[in-house]
Amino acid sequence: MDKHNIILIAHGQFESGFLSEIAEEVALEYNCSVAVQESQLDLMNFYEPTRRQYDGYKLLKEIDGMNIAGYTKKIGLFRVDLFIPILTYIFGQAFFKGNSGIASLYRLKNEQYGMKPDQDLLFHRFRKVIIHEIGHTFGLIHCHVPNCVMRSSTYVEDIDQKRHHLCCNCRSIIAVNEE
Repeated sequence: MDKHNIILIAHGQFESGFLSEIAEEVALEYNCSVAVQESQLDLMNFYEPTRRQYDGYKLLKEIDGMNIAGYTKKIGLFRVDLFIPILTYIFGQAFFKGNSGIASLYRLKNEQYGMKPDQDLLFHRFRKVIIHEIGHTFGLIHCHVPNCVMRSSTYVEDIDQKRHHLCCNCRSIIAVNEE
């Protein structure tokens, strides 16, 4: 996987060091270089007032259309509530075997569920969502291994139950797809 370079594109304010730590974890998982870049994007163009959420598919297409030289994969990172028309909300989304994905930490925060803030847990959840979405760009589908990061996550508790690593089967699929 070392022929890939991934860029995490931050839209909105993230705590100092938060994304650089995630970039290090992503680099270890996919054995490639990962950079972080800040970007300005007028999110109002993606806001759906009737749902009070942001259209994930439109944001994904926007990220996909960004021309950032030197990177084979790009993931837009957000702090807003995302949806796609067929789902109430999403944690992230990616183009299967594509070059782009998105992830949001909005629904990963404990405060959304009436609990006290937990920055460590937020970091672990966001890292898993980002690694998961990148997996889709490498051609991975949802995995049935319970603790694989590629297991589908409908609820935040599903994210908590899995690890931030690919299982052996998913790792071997990526190796085959790279040949």
